[in-house]
Amino acid sequence: MSDQVFVTAFAPASIGNVGVGFDMLGLAIAGTGDRVSARRAEPGEVRILEVRDAEGATHPFLSSRADENTASIAAASLWTAAGEQGGLELIVQKGIPLQSGMGSSAASAVAAVVAVNALLDEPLAPEALLIHALAGEKFASGGLHADNVAPSLFGGMILCPNVLLPSIVKIGVPEGVSSVLLHPDLQVNTAESRKGLARGYAMDQWLTQQGYFGAFIAACEQNNIELLGRCLRDELIEPQRAASVPCFTEVKQAALKADALGCSLSGSGPSIFSLCRDANAANVAMAMEQACRKLGIECQSWISPLNAPGASVE
Repeated sequence: MSDQVFVTAFAPASIGNVGVGFDMLGLAIAGTGDRVSARRAEPGEVRILEVRDAEGATHPFLSSRADENTASIAAASLWTAAGEQGGLELIVQKGIPLQSGMGSSAASAVAAVVAVNALLDEPLAPEALLIHALAGEKFASGGLHADNVAPSLFGGMILCPNVLLPSIVKIGVPEGVSSVLLHPDLQVNTAESRKGLARGYAMDQWLTQQGYFGAFIAACEQNNIELLGRCLRDELIEPQRAASVPCFTEVKQAALKADALGCSLSGSGPSIFSLCRDANAANVAMAMEQACRKLGIECQSWISPLNAPGASVE
């Protein structure tokens, strides 16, 4: 075992799709995330020493095999590209529930590359880390989707369609708006959820959703909160996934009744997010939690600014 000092990085949770932008739009969340500690080691391989849960105990479900964990896969991608000859040892601490729709696998991958990057003699710019974090996320989700990885790495709201990768666009966010993220004590497997989605849509459906998406981006950039509320709608993906989250309809209705601007699934669910004016955030969070618990499902929630920070070395 190496006697080198560990470097620890934190990467936040994220909201994938943000309702209107399937696979293209993501939002960072303050208050919860994953940590990865990394250090140089011999021999020349990447190893995971431990995978811990939020309380620091050995994680009961996640693999510590280097070829089966998004953190180690992402770390190995960067380490190899940098031409390093020695090995790496990692400790992964999960703060995000698994299969939660909160970017759990993405946060581990991002925290790993940020920690490993700090070990390099010539660290790379954050923009150069994205492709390596995506290598880890691809293992978990079965495809190249940056809508969780990019906001976890860079913070804020990120436009990241595949046609632009590895480039991304950071979207300006309106003042006075917060996100509320509710996690019910349920699980949805992202890869399996994707398999159930329709492969084709009618032209009028596609045009409607593209209209909402374009107007939502304009509303963010123009600080137009009224327009943002009108356009935070998902006519394509949400109807197909809502049934897999038994509390979704009630939680969404409660959020809108509490004056949320809009409400939808976070990624494939089961987490549910709302955007709301800052002054309404606490009431929206309470309403969402109460609706969820009324159905006998335990939950927790986070209130976050739309410009929440991305990953960093601690």
